[in-house]
Amino acid sequence: MMVILSVVDIVLLIAGLAFYLYIVGSQLNRIATNLEECAEIVRTIVGHAEAIKPGVEHINRTGGVVAGALPLLYSMAEGIVAGVAPRPAQPAKRPPARPAAGRRRSRLHDAVGYQPGNGAVSGDAKPDQQANLVIG
Repeated sequence: MMVILSVVDIVLLIAGLAFYLYIVGSQLNRIATNLEECAEIVRTIVGHAEAIKPGVEHINRTGGVVAGALPLLYSMAEGIVAGVAPRPAQPAKRPPARPAAGRRRSRLHDAVGYQPGNGAVSGDAKPDQQANLVIG
């Protein structure tokens, strides 16, 4: 009985493998047919491209010349615009430059306990005044 079951198992295994190989073979045949069609389409495209290849090379050469001239054309256009654009009237005398936020004062001095001498605010101390270090 054991031998008969073993033979049946082997026959079923071979049948399953044969079915699997049939399915894989049919899929590979379908893929081969599609690849042949694609190869024919590619040959047609290459034939069409051969006819326009000299024109594309000429277009690329002309594009290179135009791209090389763009910086010069750009600078010439800037010169034309600068020459034509109205300029605002300049004041007779420029006032001295002032900081937008007013006078600067460092907060780091407060953090470490530094105070300029004679109660002066940081930046207002005269050179002959000495700075005091407050510890505590």
